[in-house]
Amino acid sequence: MPDFLRKLMDANGVSGDEAAVRDIIHAEIKKHVDDTEIDGMGNLIAHKKGSRPRVMLAAHMDEIGMMVKHIDTEGNIYFTLIGGIEPLSLIGQRVSVEGSKPVKGVITLQKMSNDESVKNLPTTEEMFIDTGMTKSELLEHGVRAGSYINLVQESGHLSKNRLVYGKALDDRIGCYILVELAKRLKKSKAEIFFVFTVQEEIGMYGSKASAYQVKPDWAIAVDAIGANDKGDQKFSAIGKGPCITMKDAGMITNRCINDWLMDIAKGRKIPLQVDVNDRGVTDALSISLSRGGIPATVLSVAVRNIHSTIGIASVDDIENAVKLLEALMQNPPKKCGV
Repeated sequence: MPDFLRKLMDANGVSGDEAAVRDIIHAEIKKHVDDTEIDGMGNLIAHKKGSRPRVMLAAHMDEIGMMVKHIDTEGNIYFTLIGGIEPLSLIGQRVSVEGSKPVKGVITLQKMSNDESVKNLPTTEEMFIDTGMTKSELLEHGVRAGSYINLVQESGHLSKNRLVYGKALDDRIGCYILVELAKRLKKSKAEIFFVFTVQEEIGMYGSKASAYQVKPDWAIAVDAIGANDKGDQKFSAIGKGPCITMKDAGMITNRCINDWLMDIAKGRKIPLQVDVNDRGVTDALSISLSRGGIPATVLSVAVRNIHSTIGIASVDDIENAVKLLEALMQNPPKKCGV
């Protein structure tokens, strides 16, 4: 696993609390671009100067997580979800609750805590975080309603180091790809904006603001997509190349940009998958609706267990996504048809 990817995955950045991730990215990318800016929403915009086309490449910094909703008299912390998380994956999950200093905890529920049989799938409303502290001790540590709760996971390798596992692959993968692209891209006629967005997981809010400001001629959201490679119908398989999304739950992506990517992949013999699905939306949707409309598509890397507390992805897919974007941006087309 590339060291910088691990650093991004291990950093905490739940939606609305992305500053630590932004600082890591800014420190890494600033010497490979002409200028950087943090806008009013908290998006990081890194700019390579050039002429037309003006291209926006976006990846979101935020990850799924939780927020403290209530602390009962026994010190049990009840929470609300930030972003879509599979509840089943939360049982037994270690967490870090933000306060004056981080407080360690474990997600459980009353029956499990009391060693009773759990016969039905519990809801998140039944779950709580056990920190071993009383309510007054938690309050003294600065833990209260509104405190962020971060997932605690190690990151590592599977399958002879070609697969990686850990938290926040959605979308630290995309952030890594854009930083790596900025490092490799020495020559391009285009004006390129590498945009690292906030609050994608709860409504794609950061990309709405940044797209309005950047005013790109066309755009690509670089994201993670849920793998579906276990069972009879296999698509968005890990290890088979990055994915172009033709359709998701919110949009039909731009055919022109998709054709460019597919032609380059074929010519350069870069493995590439085509994904048509009814699941989720990405920053590409909000970008495409900005101003008078912006041609946009999605290039993703497949992740197993994507909306759980730990995911699995392919290092080869990540590398091939960088190669594909590098080839496109060396001589990007100026106009995109509809």
